[in-house]
Amino acid sequence: MRATRGAARAYIAAVAIGALLCVLPVLRTDAGTPWATVGLLTALYLVCELLGRGPFFGSSVPISAGSFFPLLLAAAFLLPPGAAALVALPGSLVGRVETAPATARRIWRAAQLAVTVWAASSVHGLLGGAATLGGTGSGTDRLPDLPYATLPACAATLAFSLVLAVLDGSILVAAERVPVRRAWSGLLSRSLGPHLVHGLAGLMMAVLWRGPYGPLSALILLLPMYISCWVFAQYHREHAAHRATIRALVQAVDLKDTYTRGHSERVGQASVLIARELGMDQDRLEVLRFAGILHDVGKLGVPTRVLRKDGPLTQEERRVIELHPEYGHEIVRGIGFLGEARAAILHHHERLDGSGYPYGLSGRDIPEFARVVAVADAFDAMTSTRSYRRGRPVPAALEELKRCAGTQFDPQMVRALAQALDRHGWSATVTAVTSDEAIPGPRRAETPGPVAPGSVAPGPEVSGPAAPGPNPSADRHR
Repeated sequence: MRATRGAARAYIAAVAIGALLCVLPVLRTDAGTPWATVGLLTALYLVCELLGRGPFFGSSVPISAGSFFPLLLAAAFLLPPGAAALVALPGSLVGRVETAPATARRIWRAAQLAVTVWAASSVHGLLGGAATLGGTGSGTDRLPDLPYATLPACAATLAFSLVLAVLDGSILVAAERVPVRRAWSGLLSRSLGPHLVHGLAGLMMAVLWRGPYGPLSALILLLPMYISCWVFAQYHREHAAHRATIRALVQAVDLKDTYTRGHSERVGQASVLIARELGMDQDRLEVLRFAGILHDVGKLGVPTRVLRKDGPLTQEERRVIELHPEYGHEIVRGIGFLGEARAAILHHHERLDGSGYPYGLSGRDIPEFARVVAVADAFDAMTSTRSYRRGRPVPAALEELKRCAGTQFDPQMVRALAQALDRHGWSATVTAVTSDEAIPGPRRAETPGPVAPGSVAPGPEVSGPAAPGPNPSADRHR
């Protein structure tokens, strides 16, 4: 929801109206709503969400709002649909929001959860779930009917997960203009397992709530919920450490090669655009973004005098620069979380026709991530403005990529980039040195970008004989 577009506003309003319709029945005086249970669950969820807005046990990692889904599912099991929906509203409206627009996101979250909990409660009621929880009559009639209570609870949890996935995918279509065929890809499969665990926790809370000890015994389940928050916080800290590692490496490259400052981040961004068009899973998207950001980390092993040299490079200097993929692979080889990104760093200068480096791989022997990063790298190099030349317009860069598709670049990746740019556009900022950071020395000659087969290799001029083999760079610093 990067911007609240008209379609997104209309969709949020429609879901909000649906949420209001869900809770209206509880306002009727003859509805028989158990207001004591509603009030306790609402207050409990509200407190949990308020705690989630602050640091967790003194750390800088906030509590995940999803960690409190067991409370909402317990409400779905204990209350009629309208009352269960009402429980979700106050806490969602005050919950933590990380990005703007905060008001629209809070309204959306409250409406989404109200509708979702209403659906879960409706399914639970239709399957006779309330009768299986016990708490009525006397003697053995007060005991929960296990394991039969798990069947309507699991069905309600499935409805909860399904409705949540449908609404999440719909807002991606409305707000982010994600293609319909990809909006729901992986949403249900990724969330169903965690939601089933939340459902079982919610069932335990509901059973204890209906038991002889009442609501206080249900609070015991807050301990495992907060333990799950702690586990999430540990994961969040580990992920933050990963990002800090990536950021430190990129900053080191930018300090050493000032002509391509910001290039790495944009290559990561373009790589993700391509990957989304290809329908890659979210986990692979993150790793691919790391691959794009770190594709040039091997320049840390290239002498600074070569990277910043004004004028033509010698054959020996070119060979040194062409070692940077192998240097990069050595640098990141021990970083386990990079996964497939390591192969992309090593092979992003391979060419589809086998004339690239460092190993001359061809066709499908080149890893998929490397073929994506190669296109993103060339695109940004052509469209970025340097101190010695202006960037090409996006259409001209795409035409050049299409011209070299099949020989230098994978045509599938080129098509995916073109489709993504047509859908989302591209904003390339001025990179490298500006007028305020002018580096003394002669201006460098503009280099023409990707080359067709058989043409002169682009990049810096080489004194003496022709350069040994084609160089797929669109710029000397790629």
